[in-house]
Amino acid sequence: MTTQDPAVTNKTKVINMKKDLNNMTMNELKAELELLEKQKENVTTTKVGVWEVGKHYVIRTVTMIDVGKLIAVTDDELVLENASWIADTGRWNEFLKNGTYSESEPFPDGKVIVGRHAIIDAMIWKHGSVRNVK
Repeated sequence: MTTQDPAVTNKTKVINMKKDLNNMTMNELKAELELLEKQKENVTTTKVGVWEVGKHYVIRTVTMIDVGKLIAVTDDELVLENASWIADTGRWNEFLKNGTYSESEPFPDGKVIVGRHAIIDAMIWKHGSVRNVK
């Protein structure tokens, strides 16, 4: 029984993938991109209780809705970076499903600390950072 060198096998897969990209439809390319994003998240995220550090979240507190990348979890706070206050989500379902919103105000670059005792609910945000004023 012979085994293939994994480096050769992986190199062949990469070459085949590059070749196949030219023949993919837009939907196939989107699916491939989503798969690669999930693989990237699995490498760059860490579980802390129910939280996944390294993923983007939408966090609804008693007074605000924030979106940002979770970078730390403490007993009393969550720390976000590249965060924005979403002043008006529009329809909540559309906001969560499509990432659409009516108004946003990004925090200046840096860390934003959210008190965990003020959180109503939170969910993973699949639409990346919101950095525009709208």
